[in-house]
Amino acid sequence: MGMRFEDLKIWRKGMELVKFIYKITSNFPQNEIFALTSQIRRSAVSIPSNIAEGKGRGSTKEFVNFLHIALGSLYELKTQIDIAKALSYVEDKNFNIIDDKIIELDKMINSLILNRKKL
Repeated sequence: MGMRFEDLKIWRKGMELVKFIYKITSNFPQNEIFALTSQIRRSAVSIPSNIAEGKGRGSTKEFVNFLHIALGSLYELKTQIDIAKALSYVEDKNFNIIDDKIIELDKMINSLILNRKKL
């Protein structure tokens, strides 16, 4: 039996990001609950979800495909957080924390993709 998806550092980092995103978006204006708040949360949740699904598929090719999907969700999240910052929904401190987490996950996912493609 191989490594469980819960043991993957990128999955754990994705989960940390989701928890932080939920905390930050809970302070967004109420009128954004079905708009930007929902979009941001869905993008964030999609990252570890796709890592987990890809890991469970059983083949390296499928895993890499789902890592690409997770990466797309990460880039969606980055764009949405930039929009939230522009609308003054996110404080500079929290924006920087999120941005750092996004940059870290971007590097980790891309590195894993390159590593798996070599197999």
